Amino acid sequence: MADYRIERDSMGEMKVPADRYWGAQTQRSLENFKIGTEKMPPEIIRAFALLKKGAARANHSLGRLDGERLVAICAVCDEILDGKLEGNFPLAVWQTGSGTQTNMNVNEVIANRGNELLGQKLLHPNDHVNLSQSSNDTFPTAMHIAGVLALEDTLLPALGRLTGTLKRLEGENADVVKSGRTHLQDAVPITLGQEISGWRTSLERDAGLIRAALPPLCELALGGTAVGTGLNAPKGFDTAVASEVATLTGKPFVTAPNKFHALTSRDELVFAHGALKALAADLMKIANDVRWLASGPRCGLGELRIPENEPGSSIMPGKVNPTQCEAVTMVAVQVMANDVAVGMAASQGNFELNVFLPVCIHNFLQSARLLADAMDSFDRRCAAGITANREKCRQNLHNSLMLVTALNPYIGYDNAAKTAKLAYAEGISLKDACVRLGFLTPERFDEVFHPEEMV
Repeated sequence: MADYRIERDSMGEMKVPADRYWGAQTQRSLENFKIGTEKMPPEIIRAFALLKKGAARANHSLGRLDGERLVAICAVCDEILDGKLEGNFPLAVWQTGSGTQTNMNVNEVIANRGNELLGQKLLHPNDHVNLSQSSNDTFPTAMHIAGVLALEDTLLPALGRLTGTLKRLEGENADVVKSGRTHLQDAVPITLGQEISGWRTSLERDAGLIRAALPPLCELALGGTAVGTGLNAPKGFDTAVASEVATLTGKPFVTAPNKFHALTSRDELVFAHGALKALAADLMKIANDVRWLASGPRCGLGELRIPENEPGSSIMPGKVNPTQCEAVTMVAVQVMANDVAVGMAASQGNFELNVFLPVCIHNFLQSARLLADAMDSFDRRCAAGITANREKCRQNLHNSLMLVTALNPYIGYDNAAKTAKLAYAEGISLKDACVRLGFLTPERFDEVFHPEEMV
């Protein structure tokens, strides 16, 4: 039995693996773009299954597609969504800039598998599966569907879980007074709860920014076909298919009001990824704060204790490292780099079409995926187990020269500065320095100096 079969397209015959459902155009792309290891994201394939099912329903309601073909297309799309056809979508990210070959890959798989289910060759990849569509409007549509699902169903829930953990830690540590730090130098006191509240609010603000980016992403290009004019699509197809996709996903998808913009501009993805970059920046800050505050255990700041997950050194016994923090910061770096790629790809909207679509959505979805995974990992394996080293916080607090700020109202800024300098130079307490300089009596110093009340 041959391990291949012959498939045909407008350019001729191609040998296709016998155990795969794709056709000649997919095979040509496989052979022409042997570049890298990055494959089209699975989120895009699922988005295509949703839009192909929605398009079939819309075409049927508009009298363009018969019921038998509708049922077959929908059945195969459901198989794709259920993960039953994995291994049939092998194309590289590095292909045609419009994503045409991935659109045809999906069309061919649906047609060939649908014909198998029908027991006869009724489905054509272009004439039926791609009916009323073009790669130029389906791929941007798949990008938006995949983007919305990634943000709403994966990223925001992970962000919410980490935020919830920080809110718990904020309450648990409301009474822990510690030294604040600015410019990496000692500053006036703060509670650990107040410090964590800054982290928590940063993440809440990031969630708001991401949610603000969702409505523009819910506008779909489908119905614009080749250049935005809607050629070969029936009147009302754009609104009908957007409604079908909204029903299938439970998301408020609508048709884009201007298809010429929808085909050539990727400004919605740039805006949304900007929110992801903001989240990455805040996660970088939070993870760095945690690992610095947990540094030690004896020669660092040591104000936080974090979970010990694995040995930290192949040569130093007993060493444990803040590995979850390091993973988060590496993800943040990748997301910031991805933002450059998304922005540059979006700038390449030449005339009626952007032709950097695969690289744009590859980077966008990688950012969403990495951020969600990193937040869940950091939440479960680090943040959830953070505890305060209360004794170390107290020691650092009372050793801080910046407590002298509390004396400003009583002895003035200049005299307070002299007190701090003397205490530092001679290694004595602020009280001893202040009394020696004659600024306050010991009794008055004790009366006005209360670090715990400085927060």
